[in-house]
Amino acid sequence: MTLTDTDPRVASIIMAAGRGSRMQGYGGNKTLLPLVPGRSVFIGSQPILMHLMENLPAGPKALVVNHRKEEVMAVTQGTGAVYCEQPVLNGTGGAILAADAFVDAQRNAQVIITMGDVPFVQKRTYDRLVGGLGIHDLMILGFSPENKKQYGMLEIEAGKVRKITEWKYWKDYPADRQDSLTVCNSGIYAVRGTVLADYLPILASRPQMVQKQVNGRMTDIEEYFFTDLIEFMVNDGKPVGFHVVDDEFETMGIDDVAALEKAQAIYRNRIP
Repeated sequence: MTLTDTDPRVASIIMAAGRGSRMQGYGGNKTLLPLVPGRSVFIGSQPILMHLMENLPAGPKALVVNHRKEEVMAVTQGTGAVYCEQPVLNGTGGAILAADAFVDAQRNAQVIITMGDVPFVQKRTYDRLVGGLGIHDLMILGFSPENKKQYGMLEIEAGKVRKITEWKYWKDYPADRQDSLTVCNSGIYAVRGTVLADYLPILASRPQMVQKQVNGRMTDIEEYFFTDLIEFMVNDGKPVGFHVVDDEFETMGIDDVAALEKAQAIYRNRIP
């Protein structure tokens, strides 16, 4: 067995609050979509979220919920997870802020943070991510695809992450600097519980204003981004490391119908 299979000090936070607006034709919570399709790609068995939770460490778990929260709670009621409601969908940082009470209770733990639509991360990968906390305060799970598309990229110096740069910024870098960016951010992390608890109040005090379309109108909305917390840590001299998966299929998110069909094929062909 690996450390994370048996150590109750490894807690997990799963973000399962979003609407999944890109999943055209489906109005439910996308973390409940099936990896084994039945009557349609949307109706079947083995929900994404349940498969993800089976691979996580056995320690305490928190599910951040909002959209169709009753359905998420009904499916996961036997897992022992606690539920943290994110009252406003205000970013990945907002999701973790919604779990602040859970985080405070895990100060002596190591905490995995993951999105609820990334079901194929292996137990050994979580183990390696958590193992990096021996010398780092936070670890980022990365992947290196042939096509970087519009992913956020890790800027790495001397084996440590200096920052995560979003596509809207790195797309304007000179070609040689773009070529030097090879590791994409999966949005999955491991962090020391004490560090996470200490930095959440800082994150809460520094929202970003973003424009989003609400009821057909562009509206200024306060959002919080977990990557901002990483920037605060780096600026304070906290060591941030990374682990790159061998096979990028592990980090694929299921955010539209094409991705769902691909995930169902992967599950059918690769998962026992």
